Amino acid sequence: MAKEKEIELGNEKRIRELEQDRGLESEQRGQVKVNNGNNRKKTKAAFISVSSNTILVVLKLAVGLSIGSVSVISEAIHSGVDLLAAVIALLAVKKAGVPADKDHPYGHGKFENISGTSEALLIFLAAGWIIYEALKKLMYHEPLDQPSLGVAMMAVSSVANLLVSHMLLKVGKETDSIALQADAWHLRTDVYTSAGVMLGLVVILAGSIIAPRIDLRWVDPMAAIAVALLIIRAAYHLTLESARDLLDVSLPNEEEEAICSHIAAFAPTVRGYHRLATRKSGSERFVEFHMRVEPTMTIDESHRIADMITDSIKQHFPGTRVTIHIEPCNCALAHEETCGCLLSDSDRNALKGSYAYTDID
Repeated sequence: MAKEKEIELGNEKRIRELEQDRGLESEQRGQVKVNNGNNRKKTKAAFISVSSNTILVVLKLAVGLSIGSVSVISEAIHSGVDLLAAVIALLAVKKAGVPADKDHPYGHGKFENISGTSEALLIFLAAGWIIYEALKKLMYHEPLDQPSLGVAMMAVSSVANLLVSHMLLKVGKETDSIALQADAWHLRTDVYTSAGVMLGLVVILAGSIIAPRIDLRWVDPMAAIAVALLIIRAAYHLTLESARDLLDVSLPNEEEEAICSHIAAFAPTVRGYHRLATRKSGSERFVEFHMRVEPTMTIDESHRIADMITDSIKQHFPGTRVTIHIEPCNCALAHEETCGCLLSDSDRNALKGSYAYTDID
């Protein structure tokens, strides 16, 4: 009983020490400001992406049609898909930023995941159309006019998309936005495909000067097919990334380990935990678990501990929703793997048998 009393007094002291640094209400207000700031940053980044893609679609299509290059036209189509994806991302981040309401108590974060999945499907369709047009071009060769103009256009496209994708990826990681990150990788793929088309046009241009008798018109549609294959690869990875959260897959192992370490930091006040369940919706994480505490601990004390654990997790993963079910700890359960006991062997042995065994779920 002495050991039990010592731990009980230690619990109360631990609670008071931790509460001195909490400031829960001010922290919650600060989190609201952070969320509002993130929403503005995401919307601004998505708008820049829409504007950039609109300009590139018009320029690529004009150049591709004027010089008769299927690879440049395929890049115009690719940018058209980029534009549609950017518009979807813009709408998604704006909708995902809307606070939870009566009809959507878990928020609107999955709009970002739907955006990413929609982008992937659009990319697959665009890639199929590009391959179809390129195969027709291989069967029926047509001369290219002013390939140098196409080279210049692809160079401008590569530089523009590199800058915009870098900005989107930075903001996407800062705000944990799957929609912006998907848009960023989509544009990053466009950088490489534009460079590939530019290389193909350079080969045709150089061949017309160095070896005019050699027919290199096949290079253009082959470059377009290479573009399409790269697009399909990007779409595949994008589908996996965005669809996993729609299916409520658990958070990555490293994130769950970090959450577990935050819970374990409150031992021995927290005697154990189990039934950890995690998922993600847009940029918002959801964490649920059962927490075992001293059986004689008051509801007020256990609730304060739950609040502190929640604050600790939120400091690591801002915007996380944490739900904790509190249970009295029966040390007889230490023999079961489901207990998730955090007590040391000496504490567990000292307390074993103090309480009657009851299986509490």
